[in-house]
Amino acid sequence: MIPRILETESMDSLAEAVDYDSMDHSEANRAFVADLLAASPGPGWILDLGTGPAQLPIELCRRDPAARVLAVDRSGHMLRLASRNVEQAGLTHRIRLGRADVKELPFRDAAFAVVISNGTLHHLPDPWQLLAEAWRVLAPGGLVLIRDLMRPGDDETVRRLVATYAGDANDHQRRMFDDSFHAALTLEEVRQLVIRLGVSSATAQATSDRHWTWSARKG
Repeated sequence: MIPRILETESMDSLAEAVDYDSMDHSEANRAFVADLLAASPGPGWILDLGTGPAQLPIELCRRDPAARVLAVDRSGHMLRLASRNVEQAGLTHRIRLGRADVKELPFRDAAFAVVISNGTLHHLPDPWQLLAEAWRVLAPGGLVLIRDLMRPGDDETVRRLVATYAGDANDHQRRMFDDSFHAALTLEEVRQLVIRLGVSSATAQATSDRHWTWSARKG
């Protein structure tokens, strides 16, 4: 198993934010939204942790006319791109943006019916902090759905995945994708974290050749 190599916690440069926004995340976002809707999230505000350029909440609101999302990120550059994208999508009345650190959220306990995050966890030196905060602000009976890249066992697999899913990207985008695989958690590492929350390890599963997903209801 390749060792975990940390990358920057947030994309604080404009170049990184723009390159990330211009990559094709549509397939992954559609799959995430389909899984979220299949889980019957129910009414109430959805909290999106580490929204980046807000592509995920935009896709969700396009698919579900009742969805309302509070999308937060730590990066000011990402939030500026998110604001532009939400406005262009005509969704400013259903997607609210806020600056927040996912390791220490400025929300009360049990504030949200649904908490989601896609592709953020691997940026954190201590991923437990995001999971613990997501669980804290989730209301009883609420749904958490968190997905991220899964660290492969060897560098050859990383190269193959980057070539498969970012073959048409520029050099910087491919390097970011490669770095993300090296910074990601293994499925077993994720399972050990959710056990600390008192949740079954079986709620975390491999859901593609490159993703794990944690989906659970709060009892």
